Amino acid sequence: MDRYIETLTVERGGFRIKVPESWWEFDVRPESRDDSIRRMVNERIGQRSELAPYRDTYVRFLRKAAADAWTSGALYCGCMAESFGGDTPITGSVTVSIVGGRTRTGEPLSTDPQVMAGQLAVREAKKEGDAWRKVTTVDIPGVGPAARTYGIEDIPVPDDSLGRTVRAVLMQTFIPVPGQEGKVALVAGSSQVLDLADSFFDVFDAVTSTFRFAQP
Repeated sequence: MDRYIETLTVERGGFRIKVPESWWEFDVRPESRDDSIRRMVNERIGQRSELAPYRDTYVRFLRKAAADAWTSGALYCGCMAESFGGDTPITGSVTVSIVGGRTRTGEPLSTDPQVMAGQLAVREAKKEGDAWRKVTTVDIPGVGPAARTYGIEDIPVPDDSLGRTVRAVLMQTFIPVPGQEGKVALVAGSSQVLDLADSFFDVFDAVTSTFRFAQP
């Protein structure tokens, strides 16, 4: 994944972030996303014919990423879906959402990174192959400290009545929103390619480090 060196700056309401220019972005609204994804896949394959055998795989992955992003209220969803010569495409996504919460008494939750890190649960793998999660704090250049979780996690499938989960590489960074009590910008990176977990952690960290709040 070292090939991703050229970046594109994406700006949305209140923030901007840089992602590899080869990533995909599309309309995530339910009424228009399928057509948007289909057109984008056709355009990309038209430019790179070697991706044609993976058309259906790309469409399924992008549709799921779009649906998950919409369900989570994401303001931005960027996806990578590339072939590096293997039998299976390498896929992953990064979403940005503005989220908040309140205590049982109605007070805004603390967004202090140290406090948040103390409240986020660590999960230890009891045996090889188990899911796990680590909690830390990081410093985002030009923004400041933020709480972070990363690991191999079992993520609930949205709107699934059977309670099924999907195992994925997951990194979540909680960046306090200046001047808005109880709100954080949640930058979440995920991939189901578990064998490349360490590489994806590096990619997600690099993308998250470019996050900036827009000047008013």
